[in-house]
Amino acid sequence: MASEQNKEYFNNEAAAYDAKHAKTLDRVVEEIRARLDFIGVDWVDEDADSGSVRLLDYACGTGVVSRALAPYTSQCVGIDLSENMVAQYNARAENQGLARDEMYAYQGNLLDPNDPDPREFSGFDFHHFDIAVVGLGFHHFDDPALAAQRLVERLRPGGVLLILDFLPHGKVADDSHAASHTITHHGFSEEQIKKIFQDAGAGKDFALETIGIAFNRATEKRSEEVRRQVFLARGTKD
Repeated sequence: MASEQNKEYFNNEAAAYDAKHAKTLDRVVEEIRARLDFIGVDWVDEDADSGSVRLLDYACGTGVVSRALAPYTSQCVGIDLSENMVAQYNARAENQGLARDEMYAYQGNLLDPNDPDPREFSGFDFHHFDIAVVGLGFHHFDDPALAAQRLVERLRPGGVLLILDFLPHGKVADDSHAASHTITHHGFSEEQIKKIFQDAGAGKDFALETIGIAFNRATEKRSEEVRRQVFLARGTKD
């Protein structure tokens, strides 16, 4: 299954991931923050000391999506297959002076077809989120439709599902791409993503925007920059 390959690959990449992809990650943060109104959550207003917004960041990696949205939320909870990515996420949160109840990640898997509600994630702390996000993780999943369904189940009524991933693109020409063996989908069309949202119960007010972002493509022989069209899609839990 892809999950085991993903775990091994990202465990190996974790320590150098942020430095290696700094330019891309900075752009991702910038593009997400530019679309707060599009995402459509009633964000926390620090000046007014108002409200509570809980975010679930699934396949969180080192926490780029959490860091992008942390100023507008009251709590970010990350979950990732890779314990090394989780360690990087938590180290960065701690270095920013954030308490565990403000930003913290856990190692785990919400997408096991045979375990719809893992015991370690069954409590209230892992449900009733205002927003659930997957940032550039969908194309690594065996079953993106199941992923959407599992995440929507953890949203409160009226909560928002947010997916950042690639539009359809050609398959990498060879297997020298360092992450090629972890990729199960070569992008998603708007029609595919809309159906995934609808089938998961988050089709209300569905919207999708396209963004162009440059990615570092590392092969065994060299590193090069590749520009890809990515999308940011949102929908509200019915």
